[in-house]
Amino acid sequence: MLSASRWTLGAVAALTGVLLVCPVTAQGQSWLHDDGSRTNRSMFRPVDEWPDPNAYRNAAGAPGYAYWQQRADYVIEATLDTAAHALTGTERITYHNNSPDRLGFLWLQLDQNVRSLEHSRSYQLQSALPDEVSPAFRRFVGLEPFDGGYTISRVQIVTDAGLVDARHRINNTIMRVDLVEPLESGATVSFEVDWSFPVPDRGRGGKELVGDGWIYEMAQWFPRMSVYDDVNGWQTEQFLGRGEFYLNFGDYDVRVTVPRDHIVDATGVLQNPDEVLTPTQRARLEEAYTGEEPRFIVTADEVGDPSARPSGEGGMLTWHYRAENVRDFAFVSSRAFVWDAAGFSYAGDDRVIQVHSLYPKEAMPLWDKVSTRATIQTLKTYGRMAFEYPYPKAVNVNGPQGGMEYPMVAFCGARPQPDGSYSDGTERALIGVTIHEVGHNWFPMIVASDERKWTWMDEGLNTFLQYYGERDYAQTYCGGVWSQTEDCSYPSRRGPAPNIVDYMADPDQVPIMTESDLIHKDFGNNGYAKPATGLVMLREHVLGDDAFDDAFGDYSKNWMFKHPQPADFFRSIDEGAGENLAWFWRGWFYTTHANDQAVTAVTVQDAEDMLGDTEQGRYYYRVTVDNVGGLVMPLEIEATFEDGTTLRFDLPVDVWRNNEKSFTKGFFTDQEIVRVVVDPDEAFADIDRANNVWTRVVS
Repeated sequence: MLSASRWTLGAVAALTGVLLVCPVTAQGQSWLHDDGSRTNRSMFRPVDEWPDPNAYRNAAGAPGYAYWQQRADYVIEATLDTAAHALTGTERITYHNNSPDRLGFLWLQLDQNVRSLEHSRSYQLQSALPDEVSPAFRRFVGLEPFDGGYTISRVQIVTDAGLVDARHRINNTIMRVDLVEPLESGATVSFEVDWSFPVPDRGRGGKELVGDGWIYEMAQWFPRMSVYDDVNGWQTEQFLGRGEFYLNFGDYDVRVTVPRDHIVDATGVLQNPDEVLTPTQRARLEEAYTGEEPRFIVTADEVGDPSARPSGEGGMLTWHYRAENVRDFAFVSSRAFVWDAAGFSYAGDDRVIQVHSLYPKEAMPLWDKVSTRATIQTLKTYGRMAFEYPYPKAVNVNGPQGGMEYPMVAFCGARPQPDGSYSDGTERALIGVTIHEVGHNWFPMIVASDERKWTWMDEGLNTFLQYYGERDYAQTYCGGVWSQTEDCSYPSRRGPAPNIVDYMADPDQVPIMTESDLIHKDFGNNGYAKPATGLVMLREHVLGDDAFDDAFGDYSKNWMFKHPQPADFFRSIDEGAGENLAWFWRGWFYTTHANDQAVTAVTVQDAEDMLGDTEQGRYYYRVTVDNVGGLVMPLEIEATFEDGTTLRFDLPVDVWRNNEKSFTKGFFTDQEIVRVVVDPDEAFADIDRANNVWTRVVS
């Protein structure tokens, strides 16, 4: 009876072309390990690292019914001293305690202290100089550390009786401010801080001397509130330079005083254009906003021309900006800026988004060709795949910073040679960095993840969308102002699976789910390329475009202007796509396993000998594939017949559920097979292509 049952199952399997896997055996499973333990270590098991759902963050990956977050509003006045290269400011912060907790003190971020000789841990962590110090090292890195931290001259709390000095303590790049009395849930407190610091040459914000004067890019330039949330309490991770930002949303009212001959742009909407722009410039702006093609507001010939700036008494001019519901504020200032602009509107929306590009003459002719167009392409692609851009403007600036992002403002590098020539690679660099930095408005400026801990939640997600933005840009301008290849493809550096293979094969790496400042090597691949490639893989080869886009869109919209955590993202994609992706999150994000699928055997059996007939085909083939790398991935097999035709099997990851080490695919055919390839499209970053192919040996 037993043998008859086994034959029946085998016959059914053969007739249907489906391999029925025998009961679990220890050798083929993850149940029995080298240490002899018998615990569930399957790649398909639930991810234990995820916190339990609660009232703040639910099991579907969305904000819970009791979700809360703090708010901080700023009123700031700052003056840029271009002779001393220093910025001085005063600010009033109004902090809203929306938490259920009673707070006795506040924490602020002092990011400029990353350059302070007194306070910087980054300086203390620097290792010894190399044996040989190149001129480039001297120029761009420097030998002597720049002492650029804050001077905090006043911290006072606003009370009914007036301003009261606040006890405060600086701990490297953060500052604790003790309150006069505890801040109850639902209450607000206002306090003021006076500060100053010298503007550095390098860093996320800094200065650069070009032919027509200095360019100032001011970033992380004022003391900002730390985040108090339901996950960390106070998030007091030190700013060491790599783990970037985690900030509160709020409204900003900012006045920046600069030399009269400077052009300024910033986060938010300009409140006094009549005072800081000429009638000609205001008219040009109104005309520029009527179409997507960029138009000059300040031409190259007008740079440094006194008539291009408002006349008036005194050498300084104040620019006034307001921004609503942003988590940071940046500004740029220079007398050297050429300025072009355009307008963009989403279909069915009368709202015009103002798009600006500012750059020195040294950036032409490349920047006037690419910057505004690439910014508009970002609004289109990210608007389609995540959500439509909610802010009133988007600005891209060329200056000392190669690539950084702030709400509504991006800093990007890439310039032509001094003679104005540039290579295809330089043009692609500007396209890519513009899409990337402008794209950061979505992640993390609006979907405001904790960058101090999780680089991949902003850089990885953004690089994933950048990949599609680059493809869209190439298609939009193919044969017009931009054409790199005959088929209009774009050679993206990050996103295609083959590009991540070398990194996946490196044994000296850490999981993506490693805090930003603990990634000891290859930060770009870990935080940018690997998560982006994984999401492309998930979208195009696991879930399908529609399922992934539904889930990703839900995540993006649910967490607009909120603070998601890693498990919120993972649960959102599972929920929206209708798949349990624990195997993918565990393998790609929580481990350093690689994908290495090897064809270890191809055998053939005569169908008539096997079944007594050839109705299903003359031959029954068995293709055995071993999982050598430990990472479970879908299995795609392509068999080539003697006449050159092919048969393909795109099998789901579930083929590994009962045996994570080996799987045998069986199928009937009328022709003999001469070649078998697994992962024929190189879609799954297989690290050893040599064992992906079996070729029939002709005797």
